[in-house]
Amino acid sequence: MLRLLVLALLLANAGYFVWSQGLLAGYGLAPARQAEPERLARQIRPEAIQLVAAEPAAPPATAVPAPPVAAPPPVLQSQCLQAGPFTEKEAVALDRRLRSAALTVLSANNWVFDTPPGAARWIVYLGRYVSQEALGRRRARLEQLGIPFETPASAQLRPGLSLGNFGSKAEADNALAEMTGSGLRGAKVVVERPEAPSQWLKFPVADASLRARLEGFKPALFDKALQACQ
Repeated sequence: MLRLLVLALLLANAGYFVWSQGLLAGYGLAPARQAEPERLARQIRPEAIQLVAAEPAAPPATAVPAPPVAAPPPVLQSQCLQAGPFTEKEAVALDRRLRSAALTVLSANNWVFDTPPGAARWIVYLGRYVSQEALGRRRARLEQLGIPFETPASAQLRPGLSLGNFGSKAEADNALAEMTGSGLRGAKVVVERPEAPSQWLKFPVADASLRARLEGFKPALFDKALQACQ
């Protein structure tokens, strides 16, 4: 019985092999063909595949830098202020006004009166003449010598002639020496405007609080403006 079973299995395997190989196709016994041309046509052909370089990615947008914020101007903590010039009489009155002013931050240490020397003016001078005829003759002589002249600014020196004004006596003496060498006679150096002392009111250390309070005090400064010290 076992031998028959084994023999049957061998025959079945042999028959399957013959059938699967299509050897019985002439008898109408063959497995169905799996060939499908349409499917094969749609298959991807690896030999036709081409590699395409990818386009480089666009760089990220650069943020536009914000404009720098301007720093606020530094606050001026303190500065020296001055007003003037004042005559001696005005300075006395102004000092009295300052001392009586209702300024809680103002004390005698807040201000000083400075007295710089007033600028004098020296001239090379001809005169005074007793008549207009004498003045005219002198003008004609100066024109011959090529020396310029003008009427003095001081009424006390008229009628007379100024041959140049100078900031110091030494400068005027040098000019007179040159004119004398050119043939000028009778000229001399005189003070046309004497040195006049004047006084300046100064606040050496004026902070913001003091400057604010001084705004209301300006009418008492005899129309003189407060300005930075020089």
